[in-house]
Amino acid sequence: MKIGYLRVSTEEQNPDRQIDALSPLCDKLYIEKLSAVAARRPVFDAVMAGLRPGDTLIVWDLDRAFRSTVDAILQEERLRKLGIGFEIVSLKLDTAEPAGEFAYSVMAAAAQYERRMISKRTKEGLEAAVRRGVVLGRRPKLTEMQIRKAREQLASGASSKAEMAALFGVHPRTLSRALAQFGSSATS
Repeated sequence: MKIGYLRVSTEEQNPDRQIDALSPLCDKLYIEKLSAVAARRPVFDAVMAGLRPGDTLIVWDLDRAFRSTVDAILQEERLRKLGIGFEIVSLKLDTAEPAGEFAYSVMAAAAQYERRMISKRTKEGLEAAVRRGVVLGRRPKLTEMQIRKAREQLASGASSKAEMAALFGVHPRTLSRALAQFGSSATS
């Protein structure tokens, strides 16, 4: 059987491009919606466990199935030893052939390099933004003025945390965290 495995990193991403490419080539398709670096990939694990000698695992692209170069090479070697074929559609690569196996090793290394370079550029961009004074992260849900007002109301006993949180449209835990953070930053 020809088994297609496709993955998108988030629920919001659309797998249609992969589905369209793999459907005509595969007897069955398995779709996973989570990051390749997730600790567990239940669909991938089930696909790998269900493959039998003579089957072929088909993926759209190398990074859709494997976490790293080492993972890609070890998994491909494991599949080959079990008599299971492996094809990467976007690369027109069949690892059953020596040239395909060689090209696969090179492509696995290139894919890992690309992932690491993206990560490096992202970190460098964030560091540059911080140096320019950009504040990273989500905006606070409460302003300093709101936190001061809540602190005054709570200290005087005029309102409860729940009432103040409702007044500002936040959860009481959000108010508690803001009070604690504002208290620690006000004293430093």
